[in-house]
Amino acid sequence: MTQATQQPATSPLARSPLALSLWAVVAAFGAYFCTYAFRKPWTAATFTDATVWGVAEKSVLVVAQVLGYMTAKFAGIRVIAEMPPQRRAVGIVGLVAGAELALVLFGIAPSPFHVAALFLNGLALGMVFGLVLGFLEGRRHTEALTAGLCASFILADGVCKSAGAELLNQGVTERWMPAAAGLIFVPPIMLFIWMLSRIPPPDSDDVAHRSERAPMDRHDRAGMLRRHGFGILAIVAAYLLISIARGVRADFAPEIWTALGATAAPATFSKSETFVALGVLVANGLSVMIVDNRKAFFASIGVGLAGCALMIAALIGHQRGLLDPFPFMVLLGLGLYLPYVAVHTTIFERLIAMTRDRSNLGFLLYVADAAGYLAYATLVLVKGWLPVKADPLHFFMNAWWAIGLLTILSLVAGWLYFASRSARPVPAEVGP
Repeated sequence: MTQATQQPATSPLARSPLALSLWAVVAAFGAYFCTYAFRKPWTAATFTDATVWGVAEKSVLVVAQVLGYMTAKFAGIRVIAEMPPQRRAVGIVGLVAGAELALVLFGIAPSPFHVAALFLNGLALGMVFGLVLGFLEGRRHTEALTAGLCASFILADGVCKSAGAELLNQGVTERWMPAAAGLIFVPPIMLFIWMLSRIPPPDSDDVAHRSERAPMDRHDRAGMLRRHGFGILAIVAAYLLISIARGVRADFAPEIWTALGATAAPATFSKSETFVALGVLVANGLSVMIVDNRKAFFASIGVGLAGCALMIAALIGHQRGLLDPFPFMVLLGLGLYLPYVAVHTTIFERLIAMTRDRSNLGFLLYVADAAGYLAYATLVLVKGWLPVKADPLHFFMNAWWAIGLLTILSLVAGWLYFASRSARPVPAEVGP
């Protein structure tokens, strides 16, 4: 498969910025949307009254997949940071194939060995996002492209649950439904991976505005963290907290909808996440209009703070009886995803651009992702694998309140740290 770095500068995509942007966002959106079909459909099943090791089966399976995903994120701190561009597409193909094989094992293996299959599934899929992101970073339109990529996992979360629920309605068993859903998406994901492989590298103007993105060895990684440690830590802490809230909302969506008194029909998941995806796409994608990297960096932190405020407003509205289940879940999701996606699209992207450090987006995101998934897995384990058999709403509401307030504090700390730095960044117009 021909890789992006091998595309000649005279290729049609390289000659037309609009065509390149459209091609790139369709390819990235499609590839990662399809990836979710190998990860999320199984969560539409409830595994009612089933247990593993005396614990609710779904909770055990959630933990297993999250632990696999978390392990991949820690490995990705090095692997994604050092990955040569010419190996990305082939890497995605291999990881997706491994994920589907794990889902087949999930259908075949007797209990409790099927739990290990979901661990392997998470392990295979945990580095796909970083590989896809590598095709988009370091460009003048990276925020718009990455917002499209992030919209894929917001929308896909609902659509893939709907697909899983529909397969269950068609009589596919809970154990075989995940593999069946994955097979449906094999042809389109191969098409989108091929499209990714045809994306040319950033041009000289991109490098001048956003800095060159290069593989990082351990000295580069340590230097980046040493120079900006507290500020990065504050942003990672905010991302960690939001990851917990997002994980709970995503993995236990059927139980939350039921606790809210609503019917979680297959179309419900898709409909709610469509509204969330559109809002997040517009709010974060518009940051590409801000040319100055420093201004865009702080504006994106402001978007994250606005998301936290919206999240708290949704909680207040629900507790006072002002919001029905559907608008509550949409507003809560929008509040959660605004800061989550801001980190993906703009905060780290513009941090690299304004500091001009030798770095890449995959490294910083995988530091944040590793911390986020570790925290979520710890919460699930410490909290007795989460109270999904009883009414979970009281616990979840309290958790969302605490997360919203703590995330605000973390984002404000990051803002103050970088605002106080005496060294001014290299202007966006100046090359490296």
